[in-house]
Amino acid sequence: MELKQYFEEHKQEMIDFLRELVAVRSVMNEPSDGFPFGKKPAKALNIMLEKCRGEGFAVENVENYVGTAVFNNAELKLGILCHLDVVPEGDGWTGDPFVLRYEPETDKLIGRGTIDDKGPSVAAFFALKAIKDLNIPLKHGVQLIFGTNEENGSADLAYYRKNHKLPPCVFTPDGEYPVINAEKGMLRVYFTADFQDNLINSIKAGTVINAVPNRCTTGCGFEAFFYEGKSAHASTPEKGENAITKFLAEYSREFKNPLLLNLAKIFPHNEFDGKSCGLGFSDEISGKMTCVLSMLNTENGKLNGGIDIRFPLDRTKNEIIKILKEKLETAGFEICSYEGTEPHITDGNSPFVQSLLRVYERVTGEKGHCIAIGGGTYVHDIEGGVAFGAEFPNQDGNMHGADEFITLENLLKNAEIVAEAIIEICG
Repeated sequence: MELKQYFEEHKQEMIDFLRELVAVRSVMNEPSDGFPFGKKPAKALNIMLEKCRGEGFAVENVENYVGTAVFNNAELKLGILCHLDVVPEGDGWTGDPFVLRYEPETDKLIGRGTIDDKGPSVAAFFALKAIKDLNIPLKHGVQLIFGTNEENGSADLAYYRKNHKLPPCVFTPDGEYPVINAEKGMLRVYFTADFQDNLINSIKAGTVINAVPNRCTTGCGFEAFFYEGKSAHASTPEKGENAITKFLAEYSREFKNPLLLNLAKIFPHNEFDGKSCGLGFSDEISGKMTCVLSMLNTENGKLNGGIDIRFPLDRTKNEIIKILKEKLETAGFEICSYEGTEPHITDGNSPFVQSLLRVYERVTGEKGHCIAIGGGTYVHDIEGGVAFGAEFPNQDGNMHGADEFITLENLLKNAEIVAEAIIEICG
């Protein structure tokens, strides 16, 4: 039996298992004894591990941080890194986010986590199950790795790696095809200054630092003024419109608060690369950097802001923060704190990456190539790691948004691609 036929015959099982996982609202919550990220992420993890145990895979639960399932007792060569935690549901859904529903007319399986990353987790599980059921021989072992904190800093993986070694080859189906081998560095910078203004008594804009804010609200006496934008991920600010910089641009034409005027100068509306901050770097592989003023709020006599920066492969965190610190201090602000990661790149000509590209081409009939992104994936801190799926080019499953989905066709195709990758690398 061909793999494609196997998944077609097992598609209802795949849907049912995805439904079971989607029903768990595995959003990070307060930790308690034995539950480092709350009980719901642990519940989703244990559902998955029980399923793996039922197939005879060697299962380990590492204190509800990470769970693993190994097939084939030979030396491990490949790790497939998935996660079972999800972001909060947010607004705008046309149905219950935690009740999976299938729309035959669109082929969509809709529910929180369907594309990020419960659907791909189900595809990876069934890929390994297919290899077992079809008695396809492997020379090397395969490990499924299921995390529970990818959406909130990947503390799960950091804890796991203190005492556990990853296989030499690792990919995550937590990005897009063909292969993501390069990821820009990231900085999240928080700044502040004493604030007093005769006209404006409050500013409120941005709730998370990694998104372009879609609304900025200012209070002037007893009146409120609203500046509307369009939300987008901070790694692709050109897809949105920044409500904060829109406000600053309009303010600077009529009013004279020096802090707000200085912000308007170093964060011009519709500038995305931070050039006015003294940045604006780019390189041939990862392209232009991005710099987003994503939060601006007044509180207790302070004006507090947040900046999301994604910088090219040829720059470092220290270099970027030094330039930005000088600009902000000149503008009257001081940096409270910052966090971030250096860029990540895996050689696109490595045997591992070339194997994945061959599989992608064989299954899809499309040309495979490596891509660089501004966002970070689950393998950002794993040497030699890449993202392989689960979204296909020019497709958008509303990841992190309302009515998140994966099509049934793509769920099956992901399973086929992962199975073929296991065979290619470990067979």
